[in-house]
Amino acid sequence: MAFSSDNVRVFLAVLDTGSFSAAARQLGRVPSAVSMTIANLEAELDLVLFDRSGREPRPTDVARALEPQARQLASQLRQLQAHAEGLHQGLERQLTIAIAPELLSAPWSQPLKVLAAEYPALIVEVLSAPQADALRMLHAGDAQLALVFERPGTDEREGFQEVGQEILVAVISPSHPDAMARQGQLQLNDLIDIRQIAVVSRDPHGRDPRLLLARHIWRTDSHLATLSLVQAGLGWAYLPRSLVEPLVAAGTLAEIAFGNISNQLRVWVDVVWHTDRPMGLGTKRFIELMRQQAAHNKAD
Repeated sequence: MAFSSDNVRVFLAVLDTGSFSAAARQLGRVPSAVSMTIANLEAELDLVLFDRSGREPRPTDVARALEPQARQLASQLRQLQAHAEGLHQGLERQLTIAIAPELLSAPWSQPLKVLAAEYPALIVEVLSAPQADALRMLHAGDAQLALVFERPGTDEREGFQEVGQEILVAVISPSHPDAMARQGQLQLNDLIDIRQIAVVSRDPHGRDPRLLLARHIWRTDSHLATLSLVQAGLGWAYLPRSLVEPLVAAGTLAEIAFGNISNQLRVWVDVVWHTDRPMGLGTKRFIELMRQQAAHNKAD
């Protein structure tokens, strides 16, 4: 086999530096060793890679034709080496993150961008599930992390890092009869008698009582389904302000203006892990990146 990781490295070094002696300095070798490596490669390929008729070797058309694939191979070898070193240090094969649907617009993608740059071979899976289901996936081992709202109670099996906060607001369609007739005169208690659309799990034990007010509740497992039903005038919903702001600005949703209280519920956002399972390198790094981003946002 003509090409190897070593002679590809030498070949590219000569291309990049323009001479055998400069390539030798870059590689920490003597010029004769670099020249011999290129000569042996040319002999095995039965091709001339460098024209030696001048003072410095000049790449031939053959060398330039091989250059793109050589660079690709060198890059793949570096990634392979980095992945092997990461696995040795405890890098997991795959990181699965379960995210509550209301938090899909939260700032978690930038930390993943950094993580992907640091561990390009790590497979990342992002799943959306109602909060209780996301936590159930975490406890079942189907996800290493869950990005969810703060929980009403504590679970000794869960470790968490606070990574931000969301302001939930009650929204309704401008065409909803109660919005048209009573805007600005509604009391918070009035929502009990108006149908609520909520993103919730099927498990009644996983529901946050702070977010379920109405006697009549339609349940979805998607914030998009909730938005669609609210926009159709079928009820009201508690949703993150960052999610609904564009729709309020466009006039397809309205924040309910209460006559007796501010329309906002401030809740913290946590990234949660299971304390009984060892964390891989990627999981630890993502938590740290989320923590750094939260600290940066707080400082701003």
